[in-house]
Amino acid sequence: MLNYSTLKHEPFIFISERFIETSVFLGECSMAAMNVAVLNDISVKIKGKTIAVILCWILGFGSLVSWNSMLTIGDYYYVLFPDYHPSRVLTLVYQPFSFGTMVILAYHESKVDTRKRNIAGYMLFFLCTMALIVIDLASSGKGGIINYIAICVFIAGFGVADALVQGGMVGDLAFMKREFTQSYFAGLAAAGALTSGLRLITKAAFDKSSNGLRKGTMLFLAISVSFELLCVFLYAFVFAKLPVVKYYRAKAAREGSRTVASDLAAAGIQTDPNETAYIDAKLPTRLSNKELLFKNVDYAMDLFLIYVLTLSIFPGFLYENTGKHHLGAWYPLVLIAVFNIGDLIGRYIPLIKTIKIESRNGLMVAILSRILFIPSFYFTAKCGDEGWMIMLTYLLGSTKGYFTVCVMTAAPRGCTAPEANALGNILVVFISGGILVGVAIDWLWIIGNGSF
Repeated sequence: MLNYSTLKHEPFIFISERFIETSVFLGECSMAAMNVAVLNDISVKIKGKTIAVILCWILGFGSLVSWNSMLTIGDYYYVLFPDYHPSRVLTLVYQPFSFGTMVILAYHESKVDTRKRNIAGYMLFFLCTMALIVIDLASSGKGGIINYIAICVFIAGFGVADALVQGGMVGDLAFMKREFTQSYFAGLAAAGALTSGLRLITKAAFDKSSNGLRKGTMLFLAISVSFELLCVFLYAFVFAKLPVVKYYRAKAAREGSRTVASDLAAAGIQTDPNETAYIDAKLPTRLSNKELLFKNVDYAMDLFLIYVLTLSIFPGFLYENTGKHHLGAWYPLVLIAVFNIGDLIGRYIPLIKTIKIESRNGLMVAILSRILFIPSFYFTAKCGDEGWMIMLTYLLGSTKGYFTVCVMTAAPRGCTAPEANALGNILVVFISGGILVGVAIDWLWIIGNGSF
């Protein structure tokens, strides 16, 4: 209520009191608005989380289903090309293209549009898998060096597609919730486990039929083609529009990330170039790729060592160096299936917090201890029976999956969104480099046994 006597005799005091009251009222309104905004942010952060986790799993599955189909149908290519070591040669063709492309993309990561990169990768997987079907149909399932070279060309395309998708997806998910990264890597392992299981079923179904091995192979490639198309649709039209995904990408844009612009636009969020420039001026300087690598070199070496050792045994050793056993032609397929199932289970174990290793030194020691697998596999192949080999193969796969998820979910902590994206790409480079070196080392198993 206005006090006119105060206004008449002490106007300055009256105006000051009114100003303070107004300021307090506006401040309370501002705080209320801020609380509402925070509550809205929290609700948006969890809205669509379950669907996002499922989609990350499917997108991870699509990232490796084509390549795992190639590994799983290795018995078919050994029939067509018995003198060309298909499991070793095709992997050796795949990895240099994957590694080289990944290095280039990681170096230019901040300038590469994530949406275009991922869609291009899934489309390339689709086209190369379709090409393998066409090659087989055109040649009526015959071997020969020309067909082998043509297959190698499209396997190189798989390598490029892998670099586009894995680096893009891992970098994109690195600044979101850790459950998304875990689910994506679980999907990668599921691609191997499900294709191996389906391969055993198709081999049993077509084993006695005419040309059954080829029929099973065509079924596998057709399934891969379908999944790659599904991934293109889900990533392009569904994933980007989930509220939780939009929230983290908008947050990344506010922190200076330019790689999310197309995904935000696809979700109906336009970024203002002037505002981006203003944000860039206010943000602290982002760590360079070199600084990020030095800061996380132990995580990078962890991943490198995991994949060097794993690929020095899988799949070449399991196909060619385990000898002849009671399971006959089923033996390598069973080993591949056991490895993939172990890999899948291992990627879910870190969800149990009490047995997840988060210590950087603890991870390094545990990963280095996996070197014991090499003498174990060597002596088991020489002296052991199928049961011991199956157990070792399961442990190889489960430890690979477990340690991969532990490292990939721990590394981005404390990073801004642009730094997390860059670090995700760097770590994938070390995964690919480890696979490349492991594939090369795998050839040492056959030196001196007359296989060249």
